[in-house]
Amino acid sequence: MAARLYLLPVILLVERSKVKITVERKLKMSDIFGKQIPKSIKKGAEEDCPRLKVGQEFLVMEDGQMPAGFCGWAWHDVHRELTHLRFGGDFPWMEEPGVVYACCTDALRPVIFKLQRIK
Repeated sequence: MAARLYLLPVILLVERSKVKITVERKLKMSDIFGKQIPKSIKKGAEEDCPRLKVGQEFLVMEDGQMPAGFCGWAWHDVHRELTHLRFGGDFPWMEEPGVVYACCTDALRPVIFKLQRIK
């Protein structure tokens, strides 16, 4: 318990940024499997993610809470990169500081997101 109380002031002093999440691309099952959709997938299953639309934007505030309307599964998948950006981190493979691309791990209908730190 003492360790947690000791770290609390440090956590509160760290500057946090907002992060904008933009839905960049939605892949379809046919993008992944071609015309040979596995028989184990239900017939009539949604071809792509029904929850999000390309171009849709979400804003994560300094408190880091999931924005209303965002998919909980995708939130879990992009949370690591999002937190890195919120606390000022950058990614060495990205030319533009404060930006990274991440995706949800729905293997049948993945969604690609652009995460961008907002100052």
